[in-house]
Amino acid sequence: MVPEVKRSPAQEKRAERLFSFAILISALRCTLSYVILPFVIPLFGLGATVGVGPVIGIPLGAVAIFFDVKGIRRFWIAQHRYRWQMTIIYLLVIALVLYLVVRDIVHLT
Repeated sequence: MVPEVKRSPAQEKRAERLFSFAILISALRCTLSYVILPFVIPLFGLGATVGVGPVIGIPLGAVAIFFDVKGIRRFWIAQHRYRWQMTIIYLLVIALVLYLVVRDIVHLT
């Protein structure tokens, strides 16, 4: 449940910073799992990283989803003028990350 709070510019800025951080975590998870580990690391002769992507991707995905949910809540608490639009963006990111986490879990099993 989101408490009723009077909108303030400081709260909107905090919500926007949290959005940026949550999206950064999601992007980091995808970059590590699908670019750095499978393609870049082997280029430097560090060997195959088969199975390492999911081991890193699952915890990063969980952290990303946590911050996405926290971000949605922050936008609603701040009564941010773009809270509906941001909620839709967050939900799309959560769906993508959740799909990737489930795929990683299936890959490990």
